[in-house]
Amino acid sequence: MKITLQTDLEIWNMFRAGDREAFARIFEQHYRQLYSYGKQFLVDVSLTEDAIQDLFINLWRTRENLSEVDNIKFYLFRSLRRNIRRLSEREKRLQHQDVFQTDGSENSLIHSPDFGAESEESLLTRRLKSLIENLPKRQREVVMLRYYENFSTHEIALIMGVTEKTVRNTLFNAMTTLRGSSSLLKACLGAILLFLFLS
Repeated sequence: MKITLQTDLEIWNMFRAGDREAFARIFEQHYRQLYSYGKQFLVDVSLTEDAIQDLFINLWRTRENLSEVDNIKFYLFRSLRRNIRRLSEREKRLQHQDVFQTDGSENSLIHSPDFGAESEESLLTRRLKSLIENLPKRQREVVMLRYYENFSTHEIALIMGVTEKTVRNTLFNAMTTLRGSSSLLKACLGAILLFLFLS
């Protein structure tokens, strides 16, 4: 039986029934996205690995008591965010610091596509990457969840524990900041601003 042809709900129910292949598939399909998401918000990326490990260990241990899930990615992102908060508090490494990274080192939010050395697209992508990495932490997280992980406004609100209005306002502020930062970006971001509240 090929799990790849099954829905999230079917895979999840197989996992809940103790199917190790289904559990492994869930891990393999989502680990990279979870890691990319988590490492944006922690100063120590090893804590992200710990949080993901704890998440999957806990999933396996409690599988028989879990509810049905029809969107595994959403469930995992929401759970990981809680784990990261919990680990941060337990480690007390970030007690009087910003939990989210403010530098744009190796843990960049966007991996720029290769458009060619001197192309206008490449220049735009690099500029946009730099601008996003300098957004306030919450704006950066909302942009990532909406435009790079394709979560809906409702899902982002649940993941972050805020209202949908807060998500929309945060997105609007982020896009306004980006649009005002560079005339090069105005054309592509103008359309995003127009349709932002329709999402």
